[in-house]
Amino acid sequence: MAWDEEVARGNEWTVPVDAARVAEARRGNWNIFLTPTKSVPASWFPPLDGTDVLCLASGGGQQGPVLAAAGANVTVLDASPRQLEQDRSVAARESLEIATVLGDMADLSMFADASFDLIVHPVSNSFVPDVRAVWREAHRVLRPGGSLLSGFSNGVVYIFDEDAMDRGELVVTDSLPYSDLEALGEERVRELVAAKRAVEFGHTLSDQIGGQLDAGFLLYGFYESRTPGGVLDEHMPTFVATRAVKPGEGG
Repeated sequence: MAWDEEVARGNEWTVPVDAARVAEARRGNWNIFLTPTKSVPASWFPPLDGTDVLCLASGGGQQGPVLAAAGANVTVLDASPRQLEQDRSVAARESLEIATVLGDMADLSMFADASFDLIVHPVSNSFVPDVRAVWREAHRVLRPGGSLLSGFSNGVVYIFDEDAMDRGELVVTDSLPYSDLEALGEERVRELVAAKRAVEFGHTLSDQIGGQLDAGFLLYGFYESRTPGGVLDEHMPTFVATRAVKPGEGG
């Protein structure tokens, strides 16, 4: 599992929050990130006390413990056992109640319809080939009036040669939608798998944003953010965050 290995490597999205962050959240002073550098506006959240929250593909001991400390009933779903272990570790350390579920973000069949009030989905859907399945499942398990808060990369990052970008150059080699399976070839994909690196997919905004609308959501919030030092980020924001609401009572 690639993200189990990322935990071992200390990837920034696998490092759990410290005790100070949890203590601040308990005092009502908290924030979380859907994209690498810009925190989510406080206005995007409902009152958290007693709110049923699904942290979707959001293991790593980051968002889940903060939301639990702020009063939410938190379930974390992730495909990586070691990412889920990060959440369990923080929960044990801080005496928090967090449920962890091993599963696929595009298949939430373990949850009944209308199970959650809020879904928090930080950058992760670049690891699924069909992002529209994620939106459909998120819509199904949300209660009417519930919100889906999502972060994702702008798919344009996948059309450029990665080695050239590392040299500070922008060289277009691919198109959208993008798939490592098609663009890199069988031998290179085998090398990625052998090195326990994730296979990635680049989605169009029609699938990322239009897919949410087609699933039945209404869009209530949007922002873009950048990664400092990225060659493409010198020209445009490369990350997007959205707040989508399932129509109905409370929305």
